[in-house]
Amino acid sequence: MNKVLFTNAYFYRFDAKQWEDQRPYPPYGTMYAAALLRQEGYDVELFDTNLASSPKEIEPYLINAPNFLVIYDDGFNYLSKMCLTVMREAALDMIKIAREKVDYILVCSSDSTDHSALYLDAGADFVIKGEGELTLSELCRLLKNGETKAAKNILGVAYYDNGKLISNTKRPVLKNLDELPDPAWDLVDTSGYEEIWRNGRGFFSLNIATTRGCPFKCNWCAKPIYGNRYNSRSPRRVAQEMAMLMQEKGAEYFWVCDDIFGLKPGWVQEFQKEIDKLGIQPRYKIQSRADLLLEADNIDALAKSGLDEVWIGAESGSQAILDAMDKGTKVEQIYEATRLLKARGVRVGFFLQFGYLGETKEDIKKTINMVRELVPDDIGISVSYPLPGTKFFDTVASQLEGKQNWTDSDDLAMMYRATFSPAYYRRLHRYVHKVFRLQQGWEAFTGLIRRPFQASTQKLRSVAATAYYLPAMWLDRIRLQRLQ
Repeated sequence: MNKVLFTNAYFYRFDAKQWEDQRPYPPYGTMYAAALLRQEGYDVELFDTNLASSPKEIEPYLINAPNFLVIYDDGFNYLSKMCLTVMREAALDMIKIAREKVDYILVCSSDSTDHSALYLDAGADFVIKGEGELTLSELCRLLKNGETKAAKNILGVAYYDNGKLISNTKRPVLKNLDELPDPAWDLVDTSGYEEIWRNGRGFFSLNIATTRGCPFKCNWCAKPIYGNRYNSRSPRRVAQEMAMLMQEKGAEYFWVCDDIFGLKPGWVQEFQKEIDKLGIQPRYKIQSRADLLLEADNIDALAKSGLDEVWIGAESGSQAILDAMDKGTKVEQIYEATRLLKARGVRVGFFLQFGYLGETKEDIKKTINMVRELVPDDIGISVSYPLPGTKFFDTVASQLEGKQNWTDSDDLAMMYRATFSPAYYRRLHRYVHKVFRLQQGWEAFTGLIRRPFQASTQKLRSVAATAYYLPAMWLDRIRLQRLQ
């Protein structure tokens, strides 16, 4: 009872939007769990679904009859948190394929935490709820020793007992993240990732996490894995992992996949010192909040340590909508943080949401005006998505009916009654992107007039693209007016 086959349930190729984007990342959370079991003496293998084409590709990994199949989704990937149905179906297919070939099937993911019965009905023996490493370790040890009854009593598991669904209390989250070994990077063939990145982007990026959880309480944001607690790895451990990935894997760039980066006072400043000690010069991007970025000398320390890009959860340019979301930030903070970041040469991306409850045409206009005035370097637009376990979900639950999940990340379906029709929000998504690109082109044009010797291919392309975006934007505006 010593062989463990790990897999994740996110098939990058199944998500059309992400595949087109050409920026895949290895299953960081899965590698964390695999590293812990290997440290405890298990014979560990990984079937990495990210670049696989079918759940059937798991079959060769089952020939040597692993004792445990652990479907352990990457809790650091926001796409996994969304519980996309195409990924759920892939996970259930792998359970069915493996059911007669392994002793135990264990599942740990956001979706299985919220919908344990679906996975148990498909053939899983246990679902691990929330943060999974310690529960997985204890569960495997008890099952390996034949202590099935004892296994059913541990914190953080769901299972069937005589046809009845039993769901035990979640295990408290791990506070000292440095107790865990670093993720098992050797189990992943990073060459496949590198090829896609270099062909599509011209450089190679890998992912890394420094924290778990988020203490803020935006009422649409689900936290089924790490919850509202916020715990950090030490700056030294993070810097050392970065150095290893740069030296051994050829990484030049990092996506720091925390929900919130650098919230702990002094962490960013200490991280910058550790980077200097190691003599490395990483470039990286993070997700953060406008108010957090404005604290102390965070922006200066971030820029010095190699920060290249920040994605701010801006959500809306309307304070009324931010307040309705319990976001806890001010529109003025978005403006100030964006300007300070740009002054330090840091790229800025905005996450934007449309369709939140009570949103009016005037609220939408304020968001578009914010994009026009600040001209971020990139934007990501979605419609509000009701995730189980959130106040927002509870408010609209009676309206969800048959569809409660997007098929993939490009679905953008309105699953409840918003102010305008679903067709309106789909057209709005296109319109705002065109407004954004047109504004970028105009800014590039005025920049070239002022400083013609700083012309670049990217800027020239942006200017040339205005010939398309200007008439396309006006056409979308007319269509939007007809859909109101």
